[in-house]
Amino acid sequence: MRENKRGDGLFAASARWLREPRALALAALFVAISVTLDLLNIRIQITPQLRITFGYLCDASIGMLFGPVVGMASGVCTDVLGYLMNTGGGAYFPGYTLTAIAGGLIYGVVLYHPSERKGFRLLRCFIAKGLINLLCNMLLNTFWLSLTGGDGFLVLLPLRAVKNALLWPVESLLLYFVLEAVLRISLRFPALRQSPRGGINHDL
Repeated sequence: MRENKRGDGLFAASARWLREPRALALAALFVAISVTLDLLNIRIQITPQLRITFGYLCDASIGMLFGPVVGMASGVCTDVLGYLMNTGGGAYFPGYTLTAIAGGLIYGVVLYHPSERKGFRLLRCFIAKGLINLLCNMLLNTFWLSLTGGDGFLVLLPLRAVKNALLWPVESLLLYFVLEAVLRISLRFPALRQSPRGGINHDL
């Protein structure tokens, strides 16, 4: 079971991973994969309006392994690097960076419990993706689109709400299976199971 030997809170324990080269290297790898998936436009197109992308799997993996502080920092890096690499994009808009920060926060707070039983991990995946779809995709991103695209918030919201509701169970199950694989792979690297300078022991 996860153990906090120093009695620190979730955010303090997560912040200590920022001083660990092994955590920074792995987080950077996930960021690079996320940006690459976006640049290569790798997705599952179900309908013209309905598609499944995979970058969120990298964001969630960072949050699960290293908590909300690393998750938020990685969210900033993913958004800014994605913008810089996407030469066909428009002007930079900081609202989407705020969405990325909020996503890293949600994944880190909800998923930073890898030692729990599988049933609880599945539930946390549904909770995390549900919060992401509701708060980040439906509310924040719809608001940013209304500011930058000219269409009203209430005009954009219904279609985006239906789309996110339909994708929620599929994305949540995919998230669960990918995170289970990430946990299994992490068992092969003892350094990732050690507490960052006396902090939380994941006991994977």
